[in-house]
Amino acid sequence: MVFSSLLFLCIFLPTVLLAYNLSKNLTYKNIVLVISSLIFYSWGEPVWVLMLVFSAMVDYTCARVIDKFRGDWRAKTALLSSLIINLGILFVFKYSGFIVDNINMITGLDIPFNGFSLPLGISFYTFQTISYTIDVYRGDTNVQKSPLKYLTYLSMFPQLVAGPIVRYADIDKQINNRTVTAQDFEYGVYRFAQGMFKKVILANSAGSVATSLIGGDLTSASVLGAWLGMIMYTFQIYFDFSGYSDMAIGMGRFFGFKFLENFNYPYISTSVTEFWRRWHMSLSSFFRDYVYIPLGGNRKLQIRNILVVWMLTGFWHGASWNFILWGLYYGILLIVEKKLFGGKLMKLPKPVGLIYSSIIIFFGWTLFYFTDMSSIWLFLKAAFGANGALVDLTALSTLASNVFLLVLLFVSSTPYPKNLYLKITEKHPAVGVVCSPLLVAVVLIISFTLLVGSTYNPFLYFRF
Repeated sequence: MVFSSLLFLCIFLPTVLLAYNLSKNLTYKNIVLVISSLIFYSWGEPVWVLMLVFSAMVDYTCARVIDKFRGDWRAKTALLSSLIINLGILFVFKYSGFIVDNINMITGLDIPFNGFSLPLGISFYTFQTISYTIDVYRGDTNVQKSPLKYLTYLSMFPQLVAGPIVRYADIDKQINNRTVTAQDFEYGVYRFAQGMFKKVILANSAGSVATSLIGGDLTSASVLGAWLGMIMYTFQIYFDFSGYSDMAIGMGRFFGFKFLENFNYPYISTSVTEFWRRWHMSLSSFFRDYVYIPLGGNRKLQIRNILVVWMLTGFWHGASWNFILWGLYYGILLIVEKKLFGGKLMKLPKPVGLIYSSIIIFFGWTLFYFTDMSSIWLFLKAAFGANGALVDLTALSTLASNVFLLVLLFVSSTPYPKNLYLKITEKHPAVGVVCSPLLVAVVLIISFTLLVGSTYNPFLYFRF
């Protein structure tokens, strides 16, 4: 079940909201959230919901042990148990097939292995649950003594399967005591509609074009087709993932939770360093706080620390060499910016910096999109004219029919529309009173219309 499906929008979400608001106290509200979240999670794969519950119970127990025996060997054992169990489960489900395939390839063996189906959101909720036990061990957050409240935190369906990665410390007080005001609900509707706009209207439209141009045979692709297709994918992945985050943040407000932001207009970045301060901020901060700084951060062996973090970042996204290559690509570029040029690349004139970062991001998504090395090579050949065709009729007609969409994608990836709207409504508050509900209504109507008539509605980050 995805947020942009008619089943979710017309049946699941209204039913949950009704049950939640009819619940008389926080305990019943948490029960509603847990039951609805487990139904949401198990909709497509009912067996793996037990894995989520198991992880929750493991870390609830480990955190209680850490809190009770703080400073004792038993606290350290509980922390190690949490890390080994959770990361072990993630490794088995996500990476065991990759390891076996590479052993077979290197040794010539034929070890039989059918692999496992990947539980939805396991990469996200694993990071959330281990961050809780680490924070309890460090003394950065209070231990949660109610198993129901901890399961509420970990299983919460708005951000369960694709983030943002919500740390327990960020919503500790809201888990134990929260209310939903009219302003919260209004803001939630606005953010949810914003996410729908990004996902259904922008991401799906861009993704459909990208798939038609670079999703098939690349041996005859033209330069225009390759570049246009990857530009469209560049916008698709941003609006798809940031749209999901907007919807998650909006729905969190429906239930009294204030999740932290996950994106901050990453495509206006003028350096790689800035890009990763703006893109998937909850993941970047996780690796910074739980891997980079414990390894020594900027103080000791910084180059090694950056490479380790970015290799793990790439591997977190998928069990494939292209993701590892993608992670190391950014790791090396960050080292170049920070060490080789001493930060000078981060101080380029803004137009030059935008061009530089756009090119870097473009080729980064090339490594991300194609999961096998041969397809990456075929794309690069097409993009640089090795196929012998600068333009083909399909690409040209696709460009001509999607000029308005391209302009809309470019403009929507910047803060200018939002800033202009805020400037107008600041001077003329009545405009905001009239226009805000109208814009939300128009977005929802268009989104529902597109969903009814469309079969293309993926959420890209569900596979991670």
